Amino acid sequence: MPPTKYHFISGLPRSGSTLLAALLLQNPRFHAGMTSPVGSLMKGMLNQLGAGSEFGSVVTKEQRKRLTNGLFDSYYADHADKEVIFDTNRMWCAHMPVLMDQFPEAKVIACVRNVAWIMDSLERRYRANPYEITRLFNDDNERNTVYSRVETLAQANRLVGYPWTALKEAFYGEHAESLLIVDYDLLAQAPDKVMPLIYQFLGEPEFKHDFSNLNYDAPEFDAPLGMHGLHKVRAKVSYEKRASILPPDLFEKFAALSFWQDNSNSRCNVITPKFSPTKTA
Repeated sequence: MPPTKYHFISGLPRSGSTLLAALLLQNPRFHAGMTSPVGSLMKGMLNQLGAGSEFGSVVTKEQRKRLTNGLFDSYYADHADKEVIFDTNRMWCAHMPVLMDQFPEAKVIACVRNVAWIMDSLERRYRANPYEITRLFNDDNERNTVYSRVETLAQANRLVGYPWTALKEAFYGEHAESLLIVDYDLLAQAPDKVMPLIYQFLGEPEFKHDFSNLNYDAPEFDAPLGMHGLHKVRAKVSYEKRASILPPDLFEKFAALSFWQDNSNSRCNVITPKFSPTKTA
């Protein structure tokens, strides 16, 4: 059996990464899922072995590379029968150098969405759980109003701000040609058109997906966050128009952050529609 290929799913929250994983999982050659702990394990291990640590001077670069590779193989040992494994984590866009060093042929698929609609989606989930004190916010100052909630999530080390800055790093970085941007609205509206383009980018033979028979949920992951339904995928891939619940000034501010609409200074591959910051989608 040939060695397992690794690819990666990353990008912004509420932008279709769980939907994409659920679709890829239909292919019997593939394994895909929601966020895995491999990235966090890797960061923790390298922190323990880095400069200034107790073992930094005795663990060589080659040993660190082998240990990193071993994390992937050990974690996915139960799926050794799969030819292709997709690991999902929003941090991967900030760690392209290590991914490309470990797996030179690997591709990273970054799911994106108009940031205003990401904030709208998260705010909707927050309001749908009015008796929960979600862990997305540290205190009442952060969760007080829609303004404090959205601005908190946009900070560079928080749920939306961190993957947004990580994606921007990868988009303009030296490994951008190994990155594919996939717009959520396009994936939801025309999965039959988008999925073949993803397979083409991966260099994999196409597979006939069933876009009306998905089944994916992770209530055990969402419950500790106090945000039920974050990773539930509808049975049928579809796009639903709705009006935003964000105040107009907030919506306009975050609608302007879709930097991937202009790829003139990037070698990144992009599957997106033309930018249209409307408040009804």
